[in-house]
Amino acid sequence: MRADHPLKAVTLAHVRYQRGDQLGHFLAWVSLVPVFISLGGFVSHFYFRRELQGMFFGLGLLISHFINELIKKSVQQARPEACALLEMCDSHVTTKWAALFLPWSSAVLTMYSRVYLGYHTMAQVFAGAALGTFLVGVWFWLVNSKLFCCFPLIEESALGRFFYVKDTSHISDVLKFEYDNARAARKGMAARKVMASKNS
Repeated sequence: MRADHPLKAVTLAHVRYQRGDQLGHFLAWVSLVPVFISLGGFVSHFYFRRELQGMFFGLGLLISHFINELIKKSVQQARPEACALLEMCDSHVTTKWAALFLPWSSAVLTMYSRVYLGYHTMAQVFAGAALGTFLVGVWFWLVNSKLFCCFPLIEESALGRFFYVKDTSHISDVLKFEYDNARAARKGMAARKVMASKNS
């Protein structure tokens, strides 16, 4: 390792709080919720569900994150004195607000945690919330009015069929549909076993 190349830390999950501050400890974990959702929730959702709506939702979050990073790099507004990094919009807040399926109280708590822990100013978290709200609106419109017609093509493509990608957006109650089909399949399998035992 050469001395003229300073080390840089990966700060994906590095959140500091004052020792002994129980609220700060709690809010440090709250501020990591977007990371847990992105890494845990979407990866497992993509792997187990393979729903096109979920995939496009995750793609929208990735695009939101990259746009947020571009804005941070171009604006380079200083963080509060407690934090030495230069950034503008809070990506934790942008991600949280972009994930509209989460309760609003969770998004507000994330905003508060970023200010309380000294990582961002109120203006920065509100900029992140505004950016997230705008981006989710644009992405929702784009997916549901322009890209939605491509879902059957994606589902029926060679890659879609290979990876079992599906579109259930046309089903009004997916939970009941899957429940009914799972029960019907189990009953059909039981009936086939009974028929096989009678024939042998």
